[in-house]
Amino acid sequence: MSSTDLSWDHVRSLLCVLREGSLSAAARTLGLTQPTLARHIEQLEAALGGAKLFTRSPAGLAPTDIARSLVRNAETMESAAAALVRTASASEDQAAGVVRITASQVIGAEVLPAILRDLRAEHPGLKFELDLSNQTADLLRREADIAVRMVRPKQAALVHRKVGDVMLGLFARTDYLAAHGTPRRIEELYEHAIIGVDRETTSVRTLRAMGFDLTREMFTYRADNDLAQLAAIRAGCGIGLCQVGLARRAPGLVRLFPKHFAFALETWITMHEDLRGDKRMRIVFDSLAEALGAYAAIK
Repeated sequence: MSSTDLSWDHVRSLLCVLREGSLSAAARTLGLTQPTLARHIEQLEAALGGAKLFTRSPAGLAPTDIARSLVRNAETMESAAAALVRTASASEDQAAGVVRITASQVIGAEVLPAILRDLRAEHPGLKFELDLSNQTADLLRREADIAVRMVRPKQAALVHRKVGDVMLGLFARTDYLAAHGTPRRIEELYEHAIIGVDRETTSVRTLRAMGFDLTREMFTYRADNDLAQLAAIRAGCGIGLCQVGLARRAPGLVRLFPKHFAFALETWITMHEDLRGDKRMRIVFDSLAEALGAYAAIK
């Protein structure tokens, strides 16, 4: 057997065993029998020239260094297989089929649902897959079809359009301010419950470079998940950063120090240039650009 005999089924089995940690768990996930899954691993090892992918230990199967080194390429095959299915779902004469969209946690959970609802009402043949992550998906590997990004794309093979700057501001709920007082000077913020990150992030380093002395210890509520921070602000836990467009929708949120805390997040819509001829991709791309442009205009 040679590398040309590699089977996606076998590679998929490898990925599932690595993710689930055992043959039995992976077999349940894939709907296969355990002997079939074991045979997939053996056949993959043969196709890879006899490379050993797992060793047995008292704790179960342990992946070898070779198996771990294959994950990136295996995930590329996984993305390509999923993209193949999405491409085949397209209709030549109408906007129909599956579109996979990746976006940040907040944009994906708080802004996109209403936009996609309206888009599907106009084009009921569309189906959407949402990948919500603050990590940048690789569109060149077809991990997604369309991305909403808060940084300008750099790859030459990508089509991109800036839709505007989403504004961030500092907000707190009225009942929190009624109970603890409204800070009148920046220095008074240190006396309040501040909602922030658990680990240092790029945004924290950016704020520090602007002269704000931020440390982990000053945050009373710490979460690296942006949705958790947003929920804490809405619940009246303290003062935190929030997109102005979302704060406008939440009754009782008050903006603090708008002249000092006003941070613009560049917002871009991007997709692979090979998708420009796909009718459904073009419609979704243009619709997202228009709707998110209106959202970014809220200051």
